[in-house]
Amino acid sequence: MIKLTNTWSGQKETFAPIRPGHIGMYVCGVTVYDLCHLGHGRTFVAFDTITRYLRFSGYNVKYVRNITDIDDKIIARARETGEAWQELVARMTREMHQDFAALNILPPDIEPKPTDHIPQIIAMIERLIQRRHAYVTRENDVMFATETARDYGKLSGQNIEALRSGARVSVNAEKHNPLDFVLWKAAKAGEPCWDSPWGPGRPGWHIECSAMNSYHLGTHFDIHGGGSDLIFPHHENEIAQSTSAHDGPYVNYWMHTGMVTVEQEKMSKSLNNFLTLRAMLQQYDGEVLRLFYMTGHYHKPLNFSQGNVDAARSSLTRLYSVCRLASDSPSAQHEHWLACFQQAMDDDFNTPKALAVLFDLARLINQTFVSDPDEAAALAATLKQLGNVLGLLCHKPEEWLQSNPLWDPTQLDTIAARVKEREEARQNHEWARADALRLWLEEQGVELEDKGGKTHWKVR
Repeated sequence: MIKLTNTWSGQKETFAPIRPGHIGMYVCGVTVYDLCHLGHGRTFVAFDTITRYLRFSGYNVKYVRNITDIDDKIIARARETGEAWQELVARMTREMHQDFAALNILPPDIEPKPTDHIPQIIAMIERLIQRRHAYVTRENDVMFATETARDYGKLSGQNIEALRSGARVSVNAEKHNPLDFVLWKAAKAGEPCWDSPWGPGRPGWHIECSAMNSYHLGTHFDIHGGGSDLIFPHHENEIAQSTSAHDGPYVNYWMHTGMVTVEQEKMSKSLNNFLTLRAMLQQYDGEVLRLFYMTGHYHKPLNFSQGNVDAARSSLTRLYSVCRLASDSPSAQHEHWLACFQQAMDDDFNTPKALAVLFDLARLINQTFVSDPDEAAALAATLKQLGNVLGLLCHKPEEWLQSNPLWDPTQLDTIAARVKEREEARQNHEWARADALRLWLEEQGVELEDKGGKTHWKVR
């Protein structure tokens, strides 16, 4: 029985899908104007892991993760780069997909874009106007009237009256209320726009997600997720729009990932600690970053440091070293370890606890190998299977252990050749040469293990 933390209630709740065996899940995706950063990686690895586990648990998951392809930031960046906004979007989308693939994030079932859903967005805005939840300004912007929304502020726990009294009305004199937000922006000279009943313009950010998730998942679905920075105002405004446009419930469970800090500080360009995934992937294998993200519970803050990521690489190396033993024969202990793993993941997708199960199993495998190599090999197969559920241990062990993102293929070929030379020297009883080669390999950061008449090696 899966339990998850619902932001709406603030409680850990037993998960019960609307349709038995089926789950509809929408996660707010990336605004594609720049390279993805560490925080993006944390959020989308988390929801990829959740999706994988739900499917492993027997659920049919329809996973929708949007791309925001029209936005003030996109327009501004396109002007900076001198390219058409469509070209910027296409380029940044390709970069995003490249980074996500490196993290072993599976593509969503549907990846909608606002510019492909303009009719749905306009139809939803028209419905809000008809129901008196929205109004048209003299400048032909369409605004949502927050005073008409039920439970506005409940998701975020905001004091709405305090926000209203503290807001600067002068920002937009056309607003009936300082917390009202835009649904449709009237076109400005030189900006992309689409025809609408209110004249040329483009959608506001919040209405895009409401229109797209209701179109692809219906007006009532199971899970809505995103980073905790989206709780207010984005998700709060989504709830206001969707519950005002449609009758009945909207989302049953709201899930949010914690923020990533860098050396205990908020990640910010002004602090010069803004780290892109691309930069990190040049230093670390994507699977190392994936495991690092899993070392913290998804809805709690996670601190990035060189030491923490290096520790994740060492941990992954331990697991892959054990996986080299894996056979195809199941162990009699398989069900026990599977139950331990499921107990951890059923408890709000607790990846730190699930990883602890994997490391306990790895320790047992190493202990068992001395007395019962076949049983150790069977347990190693279980380890690899459980790791795969988390999107880990998907490479061939030797390939992963003998890789280094900082080395070029020529360096790796040289290492492999020297290991082979040392094996031949040992076979020919040329101990001095074998020792010299071992010393050279260790200086290159290579760890050797002679076992069962064969030499295994890995990058430290």
